[in-house]
Amino acid sequence: MAELKVHLNNNLRSRRLKLGLACIGALLCLTSQAQSTNPTPPASGPSAAPSASAPASAPAAAPANTTSAGYDKTKVPFVSAPSRPGLFMLPPTGPGYYSLWDLITSNKREKPPVAPYAPFALLTTPAYDIDFRYLATPGHEKDIFDPVKRIELGSDWLLSFGGNFWYRYTHETDSRLNAGDINNDFHLLRTRFHADLWYRDKVRLFAELLDARAFGSELPPLITDRNHADILNMFADIKLANINNGPAYIRVGRQELMYGSQRLISTLDWVNTRRTFQGVKTFWRTPEWDLDAFWVRPMITEKGNLDNWDTQQNFFGLWATNKPKPGHTIDLYFLSLINDRSVTAANLQAGNILQGNADTHTLGGRLAGNFDNLLYELEGMYQFGQRSNLDVSAFAVATGVGYRLPLPMNPQGWIRYDFASGDSSSTDGRSNTFNQLFPFGHYYLGFLDRVGRQNIHDINAQLTMQPMPWITFITQYHRFYLANNRDYLYNAAGAATLRDITGQSGSHVGDELDFRLNLHVSRHQDVLLGYSKMWSGEFLKNQRRGADPDLFYVQYNFRF
Repeated sequence: MAELKVHLNNNLRSRRLKLGLACIGALLCLTSQAQSTNPTPPASGPSAAPSASAPASAPAAAPANTTSAGYDKTKVPFVSAPSRPGLFMLPPTGPGYYSLWDLITSNKREKPPVAPYAPFALLTTPAYDIDFRYLATPGHEKDIFDPVKRIELGSDWLLSFGGNFWYRYTHETDSRLNAGDINNDFHLLRTRFHADLWYRDKVRLFAELLDARAFGSELPPLITDRNHADILNMFADIKLANINNGPAYIRVGRQELMYGSQRLISTLDWVNTRRTFQGVKTFWRTPEWDLDAFWVRPMITEKGNLDNWDTQQNFFGLWATNKPKPGHTIDLYFLSLINDRSVTAANLQAGNILQGNADTHTLGGRLAGNFDNLLYELEGMYQFGQRSNLDVSAFAVATGVGYRLPLPMNPQGWIRYDFASGDSSSTDGRSNTFNQLFPFGHYYLGFLDRVGRQNIHDINAQLTMQPMPWITFITQYHRFYLANNRDYLYNAAGAATLRDITGQSGSHVGDELDFRLNLHVSRHQDVLLGYSKMWSGEFLKNQRRGADPDLFYVQYNFRF
């Protein structure tokens, strides 16, 4: 009977994996059919639409940058605009100094400059989606690095280079809630360099190298601290068709993924190594809809070797984003993580059952946007499947409202509530602990990274101010409670850290206060300073008496 049960479980996993691959195949079939019915498609890109003023009997006039081959250089390479995260800010728009260099040179601008990078030291957007297409527009602002961007190789080829360097100093006190209460001072260095080659709007080859190093630590470095001379991205894009004035592409190879609020899938820019996958993705973009289908495997970070994909994990999904009108977004998605790792007795004892031997399927949706100065967001996620022979039923909710006050310094505030379910018993045949998948938890649940989106209530608030457009101050307050007293406290990496099986230690984990100050020095440079402090609640006092974690860091970031 045991062998039969194992055989049936393996067949079930195989069918679910085939279902995910079938979803990708269906999208490929759709785009192939569209290609055959559109032998001479219109110009690609999200803004390519027929001119309302052009006569029906005459073709629309070709854009000034349209080549004899029939493609518009201002839409090459095709990039996907990043979605708004939660806790988003409305940037300043009026006259002012938009960098420290502007202030030094008395360059007071009437409006924000056209710039590819967000004016902040942390940037989750992948390098291949940084938009330099404005350089094809006459009269653009000049920059010292323009000569290495959009280099024309004949009439059909474009070549670009770019990169990023950062240095961070970090001081931690009891940051890992370890019994030894060890302080940890260390330094992080990260270098990235990429090359981007396009043939018309048909084919793209993108490669990005990463070198991440850490030194000076009193505690063993984390896996995400070091990755010496490795590949972060290396893929090929091939255009499949134009469908309803929007391009459809297939991407094959190593690639970062980032979707929606980034609560479930993110590049995780805070860590030194970032997060990447390997596999295949198809994507289609129009002014109203974005649609992605993917099958990938996570990359395993190996400090001294080239990273390899995790053959025991398969991650596939469908993600649709609707943009009903400017400023508003609707996300709908289905995600499936099939993890075939065997769960050892030691893992079970440590509470790491979420890390292996599970088929976890996630259905979710999200609404986000703003009505003038009123900001809003609501996201709901439900999970089902099997985990270590237990039936999965778990969910998470994130909701909040914000407001921008029409006052000097662009003040904005959010009040929010985040919840992820926990499990009350390991012997009832069910698993109710939410699996946060591949998130940017650091952004949402406190910069100390002691809390993940699993078995948690988080009542939180955020206030932002910009005394000048180049200075951004952000403060967050969190009050954390366990969703179920008998389940673990999980950290930002999703690992179980502390637990009272009796539930007698209480549910109040603690209160955290975070401060961040970003100085936008110039178009290419940012300095970020931050401090975070947690005050132990009843649960932490009982589990780690004397725990008093805090964090200070300063980071310099340079991009080109």
